[in-house]
Amino acid sequence: VQLQASGGGLVQAGGSLRLSCAASGGTFRNYAVGWFRQAPGEERRFVAGIRRDGNTYYSDSVKGRVTISRDNAKTTVYLQMNSLRPEDTAVYYCAADQRLILSALRTPAAYDYWGQGTQVTVSS
Repeated sequence: VQLQASGGGLVQAGGSLRLSCAASGGTFRNYAVGWFRQAPGEERRFVAGIRRDGNTYYSDSVKGRVTISRDNAKTTVYLQMNSLRPEDTAVYYCAADQRLILSALRTPAAYDYWGQGTQVTVSS
């Protein structure tokens, strides 16, 4: 499956962005999808994930401010980010895997497919 992330940009603190991860080339509904982010000099970290059954999971740092959702008909996963903070600044990546188990959902190495990143910059 091929993934295309989009929707990043520059936003002021307190603002919102919606990222999209469009998939092609696979049976999308069979894949779990995760969003990760990576700031300069830091490791790639889990932000949110959605399993093929629709269950969602969030990192503590974004819980309550971020919503992940999927539209299987459009083969797209969305990441709605509200109340953005300067510390949310990073390159955001989406990833997908067909055989992901719950315990590995937050682990970048567990995902087989990755999209290119989209930059999110939050100014103070």
